[in-house]
Amino acid sequence: MSPMALSRGISTYEEAIAFLDTRIGQGIKPGLERIEALLDLMANPHHSYRVIHIAGTNGKTTVTRMVAALLESHGLRVGTFTSPHLIAIEERFSITGAALTAEEFVEAVADVAPFVDIYEAQSGERVTFFELTVAIALQAFASTGVEVAVVEVGLGGRLDATNVVDADVSVITGISFDHTEYLGETIFEIATEKAGILKEKGTLVSGPLPSSADGAMTARVAEIDSRWVRFGEDFRPESVSQAVGGWQADYCGVYGEYAEVFIPLHGRHQVDHFLTALASCEMLFDRALDPESVSAGAASLTAPGRIQVMNRNPLLIVDGAHNVEGMEGLAAALVGEFPPVLWTLVIGVRGERDVADLLEPMVGLVSEVIATTPTDDAAIPAEVIAAVAAEVFGADVPIQTVVPVARAITESFHTVDEEGAIVVAGSLYVAGEAIARLNPTI
Repeated sequence: MSPMALSRGISTYEEAIAFLDTRIGQGIKPGLERIEALLDLMANPHHSYRVIHIAGTNGKTTVTRMVAALLESHGLRVGTFTSPHLIAIEERFSITGAALTAEEFVEAVADVAPFVDIYEAQSGERVTFFELTVAIALQAFASTGVEVAVVEVGLGGRLDATNVVDADVSVITGISFDHTEYLGETIFEIATEKAGILKEKGTLVSGPLPSSADGAMTARVAEIDSRWVRFGEDFRPESVSQAVGGWQADYCGVYGEYAEVFIPLHGRHQVDHFLTALASCEMLFDRALDPESVSAGAASLTAPGRIQVMNRNPLLIVDGAHNVEGMEGLAAALVGEFPPVLWTLVIGVRGERDVADLLEPMVGLVSEVIATTPTDDAAIPAEVIAAVAAEVFGADVPIQTVVPVARAITESFHTVDEEGAIVVAGSLYVAGEAIARLNPTI
């Protein structure tokens, strides 16, 4: 069936999904020419609201959700775009804290589909899956009257389709090695790509960055005469302490100070993410935030698939950590915030990743490994992961392969002992399938 036929009269969820699915085979095509031309046909819906644009190696989705919660607690109507989704694609599009319903998603796709047909017929080019989701988000935000859109970068920044937005505030949560086949082999190169989201005379907010990223950031800020506020210099956390179910801290923002703010999330790094989000909102308003609204926004936070406790007996945690920095953060949380147990690790990995490097932070924490494979064309076979795990953890750690992820979760319950716990990690795709298995009502 042709794309034109699919887009005519889209009225069901199945038709909307089919329209997107025909673009999956287009793969990743860096560049803005297609999305710019498509949005021009749509009368540029993204010009009707303010934008905070968020890039970074890790923490993009979490900071996006944090920014949205803070803005909503200050009474604004906010749209958020994140990727990838964990279970259902409509999770990517949120208005005032709620993902689009299936009906709203169908309407959003139906709004955009005719313009996609026109663009593809005129240009002879196919829009990619990700570009289509960006267009759907930007149109949905305009049609529902959001005041601010919080938009997460998909990959990199400079050539990412989301970079079509003219952001009021650009945010880089952090920089480490990931997607080097697209972004470069050095921190400087990766930082250069991510700094490309900053616009002329704009504002850049950066979370904790390695010193090797400074040169790229400094050059970009100077090139386009922009303002840069930095974690540790212009804003910083103070008096950080672990609390039941999360973290409490005093925050010194760019403009204001916020005492005894509790965030109900695991992982010390979430404190830094929250402060980065807080500073981003301050820069959007160009003033201090209301302390009571900050506390209310913080208390409302959730982070699905990010050190998320999904079961208590036995303890089971799902985390989408998929690179070395993410796994290091997970390992630190397991040691510092949970009982001193040995973990059954359910692990699946995708893409061009060094599995040994990814597993290394878990050495000494794991009593058993279950290698699995999510439903993902880029997934590394479970057998390959198992072979690497045997080298990393040694002969004393039993290793098995169980596919698919849902069956691996079931097996983990059978094998964990009374003094053990389960952690699922390695890929957001694995996290999503695990959550679907553990909470089938989602």
